[in-house]
Amino acid sequence: MSGGIPVEDSCIEAFHELKSKRHVNTVIYRLSDNLETVKLDFKGNLTHDELLQALPAAETRFVVYDLVFATADGARKEKTVLISWCPEAAEVEQRNAHSTSRNPLRDLLDGVQVYVQATDLSDLEYEELVSRTS
Repeated sequence: MSGGIPVEDSCIEAFHELKSKRHVNTVIYRLSDNLETVKLDFKGNLTHDELLQALPAAETRFVVYDLVFATADGARKEKTVLISWCPEAAEVEQRNAHSTSRNPLRDLLDGVQVYVQATDLSDLEYEELVSRTS
């Protein structure tokens, strides 16, 4: 893989599991302790509120989330969202490594429809995410 931080195979496998549907709607990735690899942190089914609670206040994460919502006419829609979680309270080294790994990870996750950069939980409010899908 050219440039950036290596991404563990388990990250891609979890993403494909999410894309193949239903028992996984959330995949969370973190940087390894030495900040040299992107690794799987969590894979499962979370409500939107549980997702917000799962994000650490002082550490970066990447999240792939299947956002389900209703359109103005009531139709059920689903979008795959990649969230780059980089809170202000994270250490500078971690934020820099997170920034370096963002595009390589994004390139590997074929099928992400919406990309969101978030530094605060207010960036990830449900209505805010839905508004970014249009």
